[in-house]
Amino acid sequence: MTRPPTKGGDRPVARVGRAPAGPIRERSAPLPRASQAPRSPLMTIMQRAAFAAGKGLKRDFGEVEHLQFSEKGPGDFVSHADLRAEQVLREHLLHGRPSFGFLGEEGGETKGAGEYRWIVDPLDGTTNFMHGVPHFAISIALEREGEVVAGLVYNPANDDLFYAEKGSGAFLETPSARGRRLRVSGRRQLGGALMATGIPYQERGDHARFTESLRAVMAKTSGVRRFGAAALDLCWVAAARFDGFWEFDLSPWDVAAGTLIVREAGGVISDIAGRPYALGGPTILAINPPLRDPVVELLAPSA
Repeated sequence: MTRPPTKGGDRPVARVGRAPAGPIRERSAPLPRASQAPRSPLMTIMQRAAFAAGKGLKRDFGEVEHLQFSEKGPGDFVSHADLRAEQVLREHLLHGRPSFGFLGEEGGETKGAGEYRWIVDPLDGTTNFMHGVPHFAISIALEREGEVVAGLVYNPANDDLFYAEKGSGAFLETPSARGRRLRVSGRRQLGGALMATGIPYQERGDHARFTESLRAVMAKTSGVRRFGAAALDLCWVAAARFDGFWEFDLSPWDVAAGTLIVREAGGVISDIAGRPYALGGPTILAINPPLRDPVVELLAPSA
């Protein structure tokens, strides 16, 4: 099929792994809404920080697809995008609460003056981002004396915003739905369950152990998905898109926000043996309550 000429004779630009081109709506603050979702001053600070960092990631994501065709490739560029996003988050969060500590994936830890600490992943799903796949997220958690009390996960590519505060429930906002309360799935039969996981990177992780767990789950469920962003996997459990999620060797910033969102949506968090989970633990399982024991039994040989 002959394509119509572009203005000025420019050649059309190939798009890699992206939605169709079009204007991107920038968000710098929570939108006005008629919603029953609670929002504390702390959550407002978190959302403003996420939207500010997301604006930069949207711009950088648009640049990444052009780098697919260069010899240098997108690797160095994406690492800088990651660092820039964390710097924006640090500035906004510490401006809002200067006494809080800060733990980020890229910049390490800054001690605070009190009992609170921000735990931040500026770009979860880096490999997706690098390849032009619009499935990545900013993750922000607030920890008080070792307990996560607020969490937010934001995907700048589609504007999905998941958030929760302890005792107040979990919520999802999208461009077409505001303040929708989240509940984990009510599925009780393992055979109909859809599970999610993450595959260890080639240079690290126990691949034999992971393969054993994957084989066990695949044999007894309706399917397993691997989308490459643990923060979003946890939120999709909270939103009943997945019935459960397990993975090995995740860092605190990968899961801090998502674990609270799952719990506030009625889900349970443990390690794969069913024991209490601590941030940075060697394994994690997020699941709806009826399926917890059957899945723990499936994963027991890998625990």
